[in-house]
Order: sequence, then structure tokens, then C-alpha cells
Amino acid sequence: MFTIITGAQFGDEGKGKIVDVLGKDYDLVVRFQGGNNAGHTVIVGDDTYKLHLIPSGVLTDSRLLIGPGVVVDPIVLIQEIEMLRSAGIEITPEKLGIDAKASIIMPYHIEMDKLREQRRTKKIGTTARGIGFAYIDKISRDEVRLADLANRDAFPRLMDELAPQKERAIIDLGGDPGVVRGSISDYTGYGATLEPYITDVSHELNRALDSGRDVLAEGAQGAHLDIIHGTQKYVTSSSTVAGSACTYLGVGPTRVDHVIGIVKAYITRVGEGPLPTEDHGEIGETLRKAGAEFGTTTGRPRRCGWFDAPLARKSVELNAYTSIALTKLDVLDGLDPISICTGYELDGKLIEHPPILSSDLARCVPVYETMDGWCEDITSVDAFSDLPAAAKDYVHRIEEILGVGIGIVSIGPKRSQVLFVE
Repeated sequence: MFTIITGAQFGDEGKGKIVDVLGKDYDLVVRFQGGNNAGHTVIVGDDTYKLHLIPSGVLTDSRLLIGPGVVVDPIVLIQEIEMLRSAGIEITPEKLGIDAKASIIMPYHIEMDKLREQRRTKKIGTTARGIGFAYIDKISRDEVRLADLANRDAFPRLMDELAPQKERAIIDLGGDPGVVRGSISDYTGYGATLEPYITDVSHELNRALDSGRDVLAEGAQGAHLDIIHGTQKYVTSSSTVAGSACTYLGVGPTRVDHVIGIVKAYITRVGEGPLPTEDHGEIGETLRKAGAEFGTTTGRPRRCGWFDAPLARKSVELNAYTSIALTKLDVLDGLDPISICTGYELDGKLIEHPPILSSDLARCVPVYETMDGWCEDITSVDAFSDLPAAAKDYVHRIEEILGVGIGIVSIGPKRSQVLFVE
């Protein structure tokens, strides 16, 4: 069985928790895109693990893989391995495999990312982790792959070839070109550390599926940050929709069995870009505080607003979800009434689908319907049937809007706070 999980909004939907909960039922858990610009938090008992590259299934018995479509900062990855080791969790090469073709984020990528954002008149809100410039090098065939980094003879020669162009680029951006060659010896060491983890992810996955084993593919960010289909130009640098998992991992689309969309019970966004239902007042602040809506990677406060049905329906089209996991329903505790954006008004016309251009989406005025809220604390509920009637009505309304069944409802950050819907 091959299952793909993606975020259906702007990221931060709680994918990490859902992957952690489901991961025990899968033999392999694989990350298929993005880099350490994404973060996920896994809470088990009193322990909290904040991860950026290692897949969320780290606390299960699953084999973990980082696919060739991921861009890897070796410093961050090694730090995560050490952090988990200090917590008593050994990440051996038998536990974790990294594709030989995974692109390496180099110091000059990070420097160029920072400098480019500083020079923009209209900011994107990049995390300045070098993600975009690493993907640029992949597309332009000037990348450093993990296999290159681990080759003590090939890596210096590759840097001799790449360094002059990167130094010129940094000078043009007004930066210090010394960053290009200054840490080559350190990166040779990182290559040696990560060499035992190198594998062929596509081959592993296809061999596993051939033998009847179960694979869970984990995406980063969300559908509306997709480099092609998202709210350009305020997007990430990779394709975040379900179909890209096949491309990035080297697994044919006919092998996909299930696609699970992670949907937050409201909506949030980090950085710039249109967010039609964003609330700048009391509701937005209430959602932010109750949902602890601060970025795992950057710590930035997330912009918050009511559930946006047009954007969610677009995600269903982009991903062809077979089921939905609705997260953070508990954050709506005590809010009455609750609003759902069912459409937009744009230039005097009512529309139910997001406009093509981000500039037009930014001009959309949300059209709301309201539902009764609930005053009960639902975080300790043991079964979906025990939720307050208004909470169940809200879940069913989201299900009706999306046209996809909701199989999981999350009512808190812990593993135990998950309800499976019959």
C-alpha cells in the first residue's frame, strides 16, 4: 500500500502529528520534497521533538527515508540526529536512508537567499534557509548532491568549478564572497558523517511495494504554497501537491492507493501573500494564542482566520484526496458563532473558486456562513460520537463542503488526542 499525505492549506496543518500517529502502520515513511524551511512537532507524553528534515515517523519502528526531491542542509540534519541521540533515540543507517541524489544546501545558498530577500521591494517572507537557491542549482544542473559531498576526491573538484560563479553572484548581491570557500573542509566532514546513510530511495520504495510492504510519503508545506499551483509569487520552491510525490520519489502514479489531506479547522499562513479570511482583530488573536500559532522553523507568529472553503476545494482538485484529517478542532472551543468562508465577492461578482492570479485573490472579500459554536473543552473526549453536537455538525459541514470523507479529527497536540471517525 502506498499512501501520500500532504497539507491542504498553507502548511502548518499538523501533518507531523498525523504521520506520527499513522506511521506505526507503515513499514517505510519517506519525505519527498522541501527542506528545513518546514518544521513539524511531535509530542509523546511529556516529550516534544521539533524536526525539520527527519520524517515524522522517527518514533515508530518504520524505516525512514529522505528522497532525492528534498534539499538537505547537512548541519541541520546532523544536529537532528544528535538531538534525538541525546534523547535516547538512535538514528542509525538501518533506521534512516538518504538518497544519493538529494541536493545539499551550501553556505552560499543561505547567503544568497538572505541577500536576495533584502533587495526585494516586495518581500516574499522567505525563511532564509537557502531552499530556493538550492533548487535553482538543481534545475540549472549546478547542484552539489549528497553523493558528491561524500566523495572526498570529487567534492573539491566540483567546488573549484562552482566557486567562481557563486562568488560573482554574491558580489553582485552586495555580499561577502568569502562564504563560498570558507567552509569546504567542514562540508567534507559532513559528507563523511552522512555517507553511511546513502541509499537509492526509488529502488527501496519500489522493492518494498513489490513485496507487499506499506509506504507512507510525507510532504512539507501545503498545497497553496506549491511552486506551480500556489499563490505565486508567495510560494515555496518545490511542488507540494500529491502528484509530485511520484516524481520526486521515482514511484509510478498507478502505485498510489490513498491520498490523505491534512486540513486545519481554521486557516493560517506564515509570511507574505494573500489570505482572504485573515482576521486582524480579536478572532485572529484568539486563534493564534489557542492554537500556539508560531512557526516551528522561524518562530514567527502565523496569520490566522476562519476556514476558507474555496481554497480547500481547490486543494481537493489538486490532490484528489481520498480522505481528510481535520486538525486543531479544539482551538475553536468557546468561539460562538463560528464562521466558514463559502465564497468570495470579487469586482461585484460572487465566486466559489479562487481566482487564478494572486493579485486577484488578495482583493477577494470573503462571504461567510455561520454555525453554532460550543463551550465545552473537547480535548479529553475519547470518541467522535462524544463530541458536542455543534462540533460534530462543524466537522460534517467541512466534509460536505469538500466532498471528501473526514476519517481523523485531532483535538489536541498529543498522540492520544486523535479521534477516528467511522
